[in-house]
Amino acid sequence: MRIAYIGAGAAGMYCGSCIHDNTLAAALMAQGHQVTLIPTYTPIRTDEEGVGIDRVFYGAINVFLQQKFRLFRRTPETLDRWLDRPGLLSWVSRFAASTDARVLGELTLSVLRGEEGRQRKELAKLIEWLQGLRPEIVQLPNAMFLGLARELKRRLGVPVVCGLTGEDLFLEELPEPSRAEVLAELRRRARDADGFIATSRYYGEVMRQLLGVEGERMHVVPLGVDLDQMGSRQSRRSPDDAVVVGYLARICPEKGPQILLEAFRRLVAGRRDKPEIFLEVAGYVAARHRPFLAKQQRRVAEWGLEERVRILGEVDRRQKLDFLRRIDLLSVPTTYPDPKGLYILEALAHGVPVVQPRHGAFPELIEATGGGTLVEPGSPEALAEGLRELIDNMELRHELGRRGRKAVEEHFHHHAMAERTAAVYRAVL
Repeated sequence: MRIAYIGAGAAGMYCGSCIHDNTLAAALMAQGHQVTLIPTYTPIRTDEEGVGIDRVFYGAINVFLQQKFRLFRRTPETLDRWLDRPGLLSWVSRFAASTDARVLGELTLSVLRGEEGRQRKELAKLIEWLQGLRPEIVQLPNAMFLGLARELKRRLGVPVVCGLTGEDLFLEELPEPSRAEVLAELRRRARDADGFIATSRYYGEVMRQLLGVEGERMHVVPLGVDLDQMGSRQSRRSPDDAVVVGYLARICPEKGPQILLEAFRRLVAGRRDKPEIFLEVAGYVAARHRPFLAKQQRRVAEWGLEERVRILGEVDRRQKLDFLRRIDLLSVPTTYPDPKGLYILEALAHGVPVVQPRHGAFPELIEATGGGTLVEPGSPEALAEGLRELIDNMELRHELGRRGRKAVEEHFHHHAMAERTAAVYRAVL
């Protein structure tokens, strides 16, 4: 198949959706499909080898300027291409709050309106370029791009599939009346897509109801990780060896590091038995969340836990793999029902069991892999108890890790994800 896979950059941060898109595109290529991964907004940043083209459509600078100033809706392509340079977009994204839903209401609505919106020039440029590519099917990165589907189908004569990656959280953060207007336009534009791909049954049902689409248009393709780039971890042999709890996600309130820190404080308080326990926190920190991180660091200092808690911040590919080989447990206690949870599969691929809140995609991931336990969401007490059970039971910890690794090797690898995605494309075609 000739596949035009449109991806959305995440303003310079390592993003689970970007990593997923890049891994999936590479796996589809490996299976013989002609895949073109097309970045939008900003370049796609991934900790694996990138397979996207060296050009950005719907560049964030042009999209913003066209929203604010009528002049930029008629500028020549030479100026547009200059503003769309990947290097410039990457540099600018370091200073922009471009993924902050609170400031994006009008812009989101305009892009959703597609050929009727203020960025119609961007849509025309993308379609003209895709006509030379002659794809058989087009995939959109998320529901916020549904405004492209109608013209893509009309001008290219091919079906359009839309990925679903966490749009409900974005919608909840939009202020009114923008939220109601965006939701109404989403439902209207959802009629134009030939199919949707969610990464979990949970999220497929959430978005089916939110968008008002028929069940036969909603498909579920579980996440997959590239096992070729994952390693193994030396199992602890003694129950007295120190246990390291890990956190691997964006460092922000909704991912719940503050809950994990409170749970860890409870675990350490008054503990005299072995094994000793430590906590390592890794993940991207956006500029708007630096005050939040500073607050968590102050809490650690006030509790006297500086020697037991390491906050690493953003890690690259090598550092992430070293981190996953080093930890014994993983927990990302999100405050919202996460529809994906790629970090769970990355941990399980290294034989590291997880302790997660009982919401979102986590229950079905734990059920399918057997690689962890579930606790009450939002409760440091429940999380501390769930972690304590595995910290003090080395045999159970190793057994859950072994089950999780086996499940990833058999069902949640990148080739399986590509095969299932290709099956959806064939069904739509």
